[in-house]
Amino acid sequence: MLCAILLLTAGCGSGNAGDPFVDAVRKMRPSVVLITMQVPGARKGQWDDGYATGVVVSSGSWGTDILTVAHAVEGERHLQVIIENARRVPGRVTAKNGSLDLAMVRASGARLLPAQVGDSAALQAGQTVGIIGYPIPDAFEEEGLGLAASINSGRVSSFRKHALELNLPIVPGESGAPVFTDDGALVGIAESRFDEERSIGFALPINEAKDFLRSHAHP
Repeated sequence: MLCAILLLTAGCGSGNAGDPFVDAVRKMRPSVVLITMQVPGARKGQWDDGYATGVVVSSGSWGTDILTVAHAVEGERHLQVIIENARRVPGRVTAKNGSLDLAMVRASGARLLPAQVGDSAALQAGQTVGIIGYPIPDAFEEEGLGLAASINSGRVSSFRKHALELNLPIVPGESGAPVFTDDGALVGIAESRFDEERSIGFALPINEAKDFLRSHAHP
């Protein structure tokens, strides 16, 4: 009886009961991975560490296809996919579209939960969206803070040409991160920000990526 009374007032110990964003994070998080690699440096013959976030779009006994951004994997070598902040599996770029800034990475020996692909045309200005990604992962590890995906939320500020404008930053390492709604649907791929105004971020609407997905993600 006491629990029933508390359930009406405080969720009976479940402080996040009924929070759709928390539920959406739980739904999306298993589909988010960190992609690590080496990329060409500023000097000839120099290689730097590179990072991107990716979102699982297809998976099966053959492996897993991961959608990310093309600019992050340009010229890469030694690409690996980190699953659940710990397990490392080899990956390779199987397709790229420079005009859309999209790339497909296939991870062998891994079977993961694909994200639910939503409809970016149904978004409205002012709607709440979230991002799960890996901002500057090397800096966090250097500080002894460990490896973990970070969650951020904001709103759709505007609909630009081939872009969703968001009132949240896209930090290096978060490029390729899923932008999702409060029902956990994938509606965009985080791409960039203004260097001068870091509180403004941009994402590719997922509807503009659907032809790429149909052509390059394993059915």
